[in-house]
Amino acid sequence: MRQNAGPLTLTRVPLRERPLRRLPQLFAGLALYGLSIGVMVGAGLGNSPWSVLNQGVERHTPLSFGTVSALVGVLVLLLWIPLKQRPAFGTAANVVVVAYASDAGLWLVPQDLGLAARTALLLGGVLANGLSVAVYVGARLGPGPRDGLTTGLAALTGRSLRLVRTLVEVVVLAAGWLLGGSVGAGTVLYALAMGPVTQYFLPRFAYARTPATAAGTPQVSPRRA
Repeated sequence: MRQNAGPLTLTRVPLRERPLRRLPQLFAGLALYGLSIGVMVGAGLGNSPWSVLNQGVERHTPLSFGTVSALVGVLVLLLWIPLKQRPAFGTAANVVVVAYASDAGLWLVPQDLGLAARTALLLGGVLANGLSVAVYVGARLGPGPRDGLTTGLAALTGRSLRLVRTLVEVVVLAAGWLLGGSVGAGTVLYALAMGPVTQYFLPRFAYARTPATAAGTPQVSPRRA
């Protein structure tokens, strides 16, 4: 966890810097993110905007939810090209790990649950999702495809990140809903809760560089010439 109380910085840090510290955090966060997405979808009370799109596409294909998520992620990455965004290790890991983990989350949710149990799953899923974003983003190994799309569009248009993110998610939500994705109370809860939950956890998991690591000094072995 982040130890100092300095300004929170989330720019990408090279993979070679303390990989044994940051890679487990990245994969744990991505796995929890995918599992929580699967749990929320399984609860059947409304999904996040991108999950609405993925579920809508899934209804028209023989593919699993996770496979659709991965394919949508790859398509979004193609949009990075005109935006001059550069993927990193964490970007590729996001596509793969979230796909498998979301299918696992869906598989773990029993069928024919009552409303009380589904509501509990939804609430737990939203909380876990906000935590997971803080964990994997805090590893600072590169944004996910959807995050990179948002930051790229914000940089291109000069609009605020919040406005661009909102517009992108509205378009995605509408497209998913037209395709048959589930929109409901969970969608509203996700929109209202994700920001505060992630903001609460992010300072606790954001990797903070020391002066030595920021200057490129290795943590263990001497620097090679």
